Amino acid sequence: MIGSVLYRDQVNALKTPTPIMDVPQSVAVITGAEIQSRGYASISDLINYVPGLSSSQGEGHRDAVVFRGVRSTADFFVDGVRDDVQYYRPLYNLDQVEVLKGPNALLFGRGGTGGVLNRVTKKAVLGSDLAEISTAVETFGGASVQVDRNLTVNATSALRLNGFYESLENHRDFFDGSRLGLNPTAKIQLSDATTLDISYEYLDNERFIDRGIPTGTDGRPVVAFQDIIFGDPSLNTATLQANLFRGLLQHRFSDSVKGNLNAFYGDYDKMYQNFYASSYSEATTPDQVTLDGYRDTTQRENLVVSGTLVGQLVLGNVDHTLLVGAEFIDTVSDQDRYNACWDTTSDDNETFTVGRPLALSYGVGVSAASMATNNDFTTDLNDDTYVQIRAFSFYLQNEIRLANSFRLVLGARFDEFDIDVYNVPVDDNRSRGDSQVSPRLGVIYKPSEDVSIYASYSESFLPRSGEQFANINGANNQLDPDTFANTELGLKWNLTDRLNLSAAFFEIEKSSPQVADSDASTLDVIDSTIEGFEAQLQGQLTDAWGVSLGYSNLDGEQVDRQGPTGLRPRELPENMLSFWTTFQVTPYLGVGLGLTHQDESFINNSNSASLPSYTRVDAAVYYDVSESLSLQLNLDNLGDKLYFPNAHSTHQVTVGEPINARFSINWRP
Repeated sequence: MIGSVLYRDQVNALKTPTPIMDVPQSVAVITGAEIQSRGYASISDLINYVPGLSSSQGEGHRDAVVFRGVRSTADFFVDGVRDDVQYYRPLYNLDQVEVLKGPNALLFGRGGTGGVLNRVTKKAVLGSDLAEISTAVETFGGASVQVDRNLTVNATSALRLNGFYESLENHRDFFDGSRLGLNPTAKIQLSDATTLDISYEYLDNERFIDRGIPTGTDGRPVVAFQDIIFGDPSLNTATLQANLFRGLLQHRFSDSVKGNLNAFYGDYDKMYQNFYASSYSEATTPDQVTLDGYRDTTQRENLVVSGTLVGQLVLGNVDHTLLVGAEFIDTVSDQDRYNACWDTTSDDNETFTVGRPLALSYGVGVSAASMATNNDFTTDLNDDTYVQIRAFSFYLQNEIRLANSFRLVLGARFDEFDIDVYNVPVDDNRSRGDSQVSPRLGVIYKPSEDVSIYASYSESFLPRSGEQFANINGANNQLDPDTFANTELGLKWNLTDRLNLSAAFFEIEKSSPQVADSDASTLDVIDSTIEGFEAQLQGQLTDAWGVSLGYSNLDGEQVDRQGPTGLRPRELPENMLSFWTTFQVTPYLGVGLGLTHQDESFINNSNSASLPSYTRVDAAVYYDVSESLSLQLNLDNLGDKLYFPNAHSTHQVTVGEPINARFSINWRP
């Protein structure tokens, strides 16, 4: 029936009302209920249970996800709109989190090299007066409170307020901080065919930055240093204030045509400053460590306006679902970086004796040579740039139902990306423009309504301004964008009404133009490939028993001008396994048990440092006191294993949390 597909339950990030079964790529959805029941407090927590994904350290001040072996700090979206400012994103106001794997330039533009992560926020709901308050306390002293209140104003309008406050503590010395989020939203039914959603969000974050511990002679984290902070207790800090405005206008032109107009404005003010271990030699000076540091500030304004039109039509006996979209982005950014400057070395590096704590506080300390030393974050200006980005995109996609068992997806996106950079220290203006067409092709065969077999090909690109699109300099100014291509063969199978299986083989190929030696006029194109397999079983085995089981196998090899190097890409564990199961023991009592395993992986591209493999076991207990009151206990790392989940570089390895607990109370008056 014409129009029936337009209002079916869907993944928000897909922009079309396509059931997940009919999407020719791997898609993972983490619901708000799963976020709450599993005790997830961060993006890093939830991706550990998504096949093919792992976390990176993010230098202690930002989310960083490794999508199928490709690290990203920029492929984050909220309600389908790019969210490329670096910070730790909260989970308090989410309906669900969506992960689309593989390059996704057609829907999201630049980036998306290994995948994208989209947060779908809670919005006001007509005809509902729900209310929920959640509080939690944690083993190390952290605590939080969340509020969700929806209020029906009248038959055509509603208001909703989501808010949270969290005090941050963990197992590491000096770590503390706080996070505040307020998100009021409104929904207005302008007519039977038109709705308007408007939203404002305020974020205020402050936290200690912990860059972890060094690796030793064997290339592995030095276990003896597990309790030591290699930084300044007073100056390793990050702050963020953000004001975010969103508006979504949706209109149904007919039963078969629907459009929307989306506008977003974000104002961000961020500062982070830190010291970290930049050099350590266990063989020659086991009791000394060299620290580097910097102070970085960013003021950024983002304006994004996008629109889509979705229509369903029949030509002959063939059903078509057409998606037409356009997007305009205007970003203005002012950022600067000051290197550390020690008066003893007149440099950004100084060596200290390893101890707990280091002889350093408020930038004043005693060096390993027993000399008083002072740091100044205001004298050595490394970078001061003013950046303006304008990007325009237009895309077209057609989902074609050739027969009951065959579907074809064809699409392409045109992106025009322009960046202007003024570098203050050298009084230099640089401009760069790139135009790129990114295709998408998918074929779906459905031998039955419950089984989909698909093959797909998609592309994406990354401008030479970097994944934060903040600067162009040197040879980068003349290089074409990196390009990424994903070929995927997969299966989706609804085993029962409540249990589904998905599996996929994929290959991601990266092409990166490089200046050949010192000749700027000569370019090489270097290709590298990551191959993998992933599978996930998810749903209900019985009314009382739920399960989520995920597995991925990843392989790859670095390539340079001479060809294959024999080196494995960094942050690419061969095997990753995750498991979470829940069982309803009684109508009032439920239990959960989870496990994550990650093989050894290399920290750096030289393969000289690595993270040991680890297995972590988690658990949960749920108890409903009444229809309005429930209690929950989450236990992490039940085996109290010492493990190192991720790293940023050779001497910056994260120390995982020992056994810990989180007790929460959920009240629905």
